[in-house]
Amino acid sequence: MKIIIVEDDLIAAEFLKEMLEESGAEVISIIDTGKAAISECIKREPDVIFMDVMLSDNISGADAALAISRQVPQSKIIFLTSYIDEEIIEYATQAKAAGYLTKPYNKMQILATLKLVTQAREENLQSPAKEKPEKISLKNGYVYLTKQNRLLKEGKEVELGPTALKLIELLCTQAGISVSDTQIAMHVWGKEVNDKTLRSLMYRIRSATDAELIKNISGTGYMIQPASSS
Repeated sequence: MKIIIVEDDLIAAEFLKEMLEESGAEVISIIDTGKAAISECIKREPDVIFMDVMLSDNISGADAALAISRQVPQSKIIFLTSYIDEEIIEYATQAKAAGYLTKPYNKMQILATLKLVTQAREENLQSPAKEKPEKISLKNGYVYLTKQNRLLKEGKEVELGPTALKLIELLCTQAGISVSDTQIAMHVWGKEVNDKTLRSLMYRIRSATDAELIKNISGTGYMIQPASSS
């Protein structure tokens, strides 16, 4: 079993590594920033990721987990946190986190959580994969064709470039849910970008669609509105 630890406290990370390796797991990397975590986890596709919520750069563990879960859904994420609040629970739900570990770490808690996550992962791998829907219905008569990566308005093609369609793809897979600027940047460009770059792309999309199709959620990001939205 391949494991990546994302933790900015080196002492805590080494302790966690020692406990995991004693159980027979292989810790292939310890990372302390959200940016590096996204890149490394997508590249190496670990079986399990232990993800600290607070990291040493401006990408939180929660944002990193969301970005990774969309690119490497088979990797199971376990959040590491000093406390659990409603915001952490919301992020964990969106990232489909497999569990939590609270600090300070407890050996029995670590091993029990790992065992449960491993068992759940193996069961998922043995289950038939669910196919994504061929189309996603959006507000005001828009439809996104998932397999063709096309956006239609009442049956007519909406002319968008490949970068814009990549953003549409991301938002449509999470229709009705706010997606942060960081998640968008990592999915569309594979790196952080300045606000002007994202705003420029969003302006081009809104110029080709209804302005209200993509909603700006103040302080959290953007959300594409499904057909059921009011």
